[in-house]
Amino acid sequence: MAEKKMVESITSRDEDFAKWYTDVVIKAQLCAYSCVRGCMYIHPYGTALWENIRAELDARFKATGHENVMLPLFIPESLLQKEKDHVEGFAPEVAWVTHGGSEELQERMCVRPTSETLFCDYYAGVIHSWRDLPKLYNQWANVVRWEKTTRPFLRTMEFFWQEGHTMHETEQEARDETEGMLNLYAEFAENALAIPVVKGRKTDKEKFAGALATYTIEALMHDGQALQAGTTHYFGDGFARAFDITFNGRDNTLQYPHQTSWGVTTRLIGAIIMTHGDDNGLVLPPAVAPVQVVVLPIAQHKPGVLESAAALKERLGKFCRVKLDDSENSAGWKFAEYEMKGVPLRVEYGPRDIENGVCVVVRRDNREKTIVPIDELEERIPELLQAVHDGIYTKALARREEMTYSAANLDELKTIAKSKPGFIKAMWCGDAACELKLKEEAGITSRCIPFEQEEISTSCVCCGKPAKHMLYWGKAY
Repeated sequence: MAEKKMVESITSRDEDFAKWYTDVVIKAQLCAYSCVRGCMYIHPYGTALWENIRAELDARFKATGHENVMLPLFIPESLLQKEKDHVEGFAPEVAWVTHGGSEELQERMCVRPTSETLFCDYYAGVIHSWRDLPKLYNQWANVVRWEKTTRPFLRTMEFFWQEGHTMHETEQEARDETEGMLNLYAEFAENALAIPVVKGRKTDKEKFAGALATYTIEALMHDGQALQAGTTHYFGDGFARAFDITFNGRDNTLQYPHQTSWGVTTRLIGAIIMTHGDDNGLVLPPAVAPVQVVVLPIAQHKPGVLESAAALKERLGKFCRVKLDDSENSAGWKFAEYEMKGVPLRVEYGPRDIENGVCVVVRRDNREKTIVPIDELEERIPELLQAVHDGIYTKALARREEMTYSAANLDELKTIAKSKPGFIKAMWCGDAACELKLKEEAGITSRCIPFEQEEISTSCVCCGKPAKHMLYWGKAY
């Protein structure tokens, strides 16, 4: 029997996934389209979701010794031009400021698309000795990239992110940082967002402009398209040489530090929507949900109900994020509203519950109802929140496994790419020409060279030459 649809105004995922996504974003009050093309008005609910993502990540960064800094929004053109590969990679997306008031600027400035060059200019003034290293810095900021096609949270001209930029005494320390932060992102995605990810390295064609190596966590959305959920980059000493950043080494010689950068963005909100959402709206991971528990008084017109519900809310507020909806809207309206907003747990509390010393707790992910004694709230509510997390993670992982295929030759790969959305595991010789051919003929891109390698076959899926790596391929946002 089909699951009852509580929110009729949301398009079904199976009917039109793109329309479903837009419906959820707008109707769940995450954001609205602004008067500036490709930019969003992010509502309080969407802002609170990002703030919780930020808080979870920020705590992890600080626990690993990273500190937050704030750098300018504008980058002089001469500074950007110092690293040739980097500026060429971003040139099509840069927004330029040419006037200050009515005066034309002697040197135009770009609105930061990323801050590698600014950090280099900053580091040149604060790194002098090996004793100054490592520098483990992070910035929470907004950036601008002049995108042609935009979609809320997934790809916007202005978006919010964190960008870590670190400098190290040795190559090994920098490489360890690059992979260590990738592992941190993967742990966060799985334990805070309940999103399973594949960890791996990007091909040279797909790596970040100016990087020697780029690493990624790749997630699979409900419609079978991949989403790059976070990246880390190893730059070697290329930027340091371009910006003349040197330090006096332990052997009293002048040396160049080794650099990394890493970041995740507000597209993680899009990832949450498309991984866990359903036809009734959002399904939010408890760790980042703005409201973890909503208390709904039943028959609230009856004596003592609102007072008891308020006391229950105060008690829950000591260990979770809770909201009491004591508005005069009907119970049915409230059920649909918090379904749509993805609140992990709904607590129903009426006269009979008060009399019996219990409350009814309903999980958002599966609508399972549990009768919880009031004197067990502190133990049972955290258990149920964890159960919601485990439930949506397990469901997402099972769906990814069901939508991951293997291809041993080109015909097989093209057939899968045409008829079965999802990840395709296939061997690759390492030649960029084969990578480009697969994009042109099958409409897929390389997602990553996973750390966990398998041998699907011994030859490249494209040209038949001896294979060097197994890759994840797929269509992506």
